[in-house]
Amino acid sequence: MRENGNALSVFALGGLNEIGKNMYALEYNNDIVLIDCGNKFPDESLLGIDLIIPDMTYLVENQDRVRALLVTHGHEDHIGGVPFFLKELNVPVYATRFTMGLIEIKLKEHRLLRETERIEIHSDSEVQIGDMKITFFKVNHSIPDCLGIVINTPDGTIVHTGDFKFDLTPANHERPDIHKMASIGNEGVTLLLSESTNAERPGYTPSEEIVGKNLEQIFIEAKRKVIVSTFASNISRIQQVVHAAEKTNRKLALLGRSMLNVVQVAMDRGYINIPDEMLIDVRDIHQLPPEMVTILCTGSQGETLAALSRLSTGNFRDVEILPEDTVILAAGPIPGNEKKVTGIVDNLYQLGAHVIYGSGSSSGMHVSGHGYQEDLRLMLTLMKPKYFIPIHGEHRMLHHHRMLAESVGVEEGHTFILKNGDVVDIENSKARSTRTIPIDDAYVDGVDVGDMEFVLRDRKQISEEGMLMIIIPMNKHDKKLLTEPEFISRGFVDQNFSELRKGMKQITKKTINELRDADRNSWNIMKKRVKRAVAKYVKEHTRKEPMIVPILMDI
Repeated sequence: MRENGNALSVFALGGLNEIGKNMYALEYNNDIVLIDCGNKFPDESLLGIDLIIPDMTYLVENQDRVRALLVTHGHEDHIGGVPFFLKELNVPVYATRFTMGLIEIKLKEHRLLRETERIEIHSDSEVQIGDMKITFFKVNHSIPDCLGIVINTPDGTIVHTGDFKFDLTPANHERPDIHKMASIGNEGVTLLLSESTNAERPGYTPSEEIVGKNLEQIFIEAKRKVIVSTFASNISRIQQVVHAAEKTNRKLALLGRSMLNVVQVAMDRGYINIPDEMLIDVRDIHQLPPEMVTILCTGSQGETLAALSRLSTGNFRDVEILPEDTVILAAGPIPGNEKKVTGIVDNLYQLGAHVIYGSGSSSGMHVSGHGYQEDLRLMLTLMKPKYFIPIHGEHRMLHHHRMLAESVGVEEGHTFILKNGDVVDIENSKARSTRTIPIDDAYVDGVDVGDMEFVLRDRKQISEEGMLMIIIPMNKHDKKLLTEPEFISRGFVDQNFSELRKGMKQITKKTINELRDADRNSWNIMKKRVKRAVAKYVKEHTRKEPMIVPILMDI
């Protein structure tokens, strides 16, 4: 924060040049307010990593100024990092009723529920934090209870759209508050942060109404069981499945922990209506004729342990997919998941199922929850910002969004294409970006959270080159070898290992004896020299560089 007078600054800890782990910070004077705290799932290069979350280092260093976490909606890329954040900084969390229900599931898992201050908000709420007056407006998305956020300060107004589209016929009847957005724009928006996920796609995002009609037709035509896989958080889609099952006199079973948890929250809080007599336990499926059964499950993104993946390989204990069953993937594959989804589809075809899959209009089973180009233009036109930061998108998406902004009147040079950590400072109604806060990814590996640089480097080396352990039994007193060194190879070499072992034994014994004669036989020196000598020998003879782990047994 600048030291002289008022300071209004905005930056992202996640969500720029990427889709996932959204987290945005706004500083005004001595107060920091955060918007969202999500996670991102790792790619194949991050071996063993469970989640990627925003780097909290800057926030921890300035924890005396962090006042609140505001949450726009309940998707994982906006709430998945909340429990990890709260373990570092226990500040109040503001969220809508449904979003708070999903956050509470996570807080219970991490045993944080009792100690976390949770404040429910809605589109007409007002929150005062220091000199910041915070208000909200309703937007459409693929999950209920989504909000945009308006932060009013004496030095300017910042608007964060959250994830949105403009759907005038939504399945859940939660229409966007266009009049309120226009009013906010008329009052003056200094800086707009708007999501960019579909900035490359022309036109308007299709309405959820299309999916409901297509689902009903497929349910009518289905000969046996209908299995629908979608995001557990897509409550509108789940409600559409319920309506289609009701019209075709089918019962409904839920598979997958997240599906069960989210549907329970939605039912408890009145966001979904499932007739009591419709829901059945998965173990009762076999008691009904197959044409009376609908299964709603997780796994539309090809997740290995999710219900759909296990069904496709016949590894789900209580349910099996048989010929002429209908399987619907009612969600488009997230970029990067296409290969995993294709593998599941292939498995389903081998089982004889009728499979309906594909993104968007190709299957009629999914429409995006993110605005296309015309939706984004409409938001820009309503808000009429002086300055603009495209967020929540990869670099090309941010650039496309910038061009859309300029096409509707945002001045050239008033749009900031940023990276995580780049700061936009606003002073005297002028915005500029001249400084950066060091920010990196943080990795969740079991109970450990951090950068994991060395752990990942070691895992990568083991996965590519294997590992070689050298067991060296030594006399505790005179530092002499008691027996020959032993070598254990894992993922390294199989053929000609006996010949290689002979050479490594000679190198190891020679190195130990030389160090002993030179009276340089401390354990640390000995480990380093043995490791270096054996590594050189192995590379010369195999052209490989396995991880080498000397183990000195002090006997």
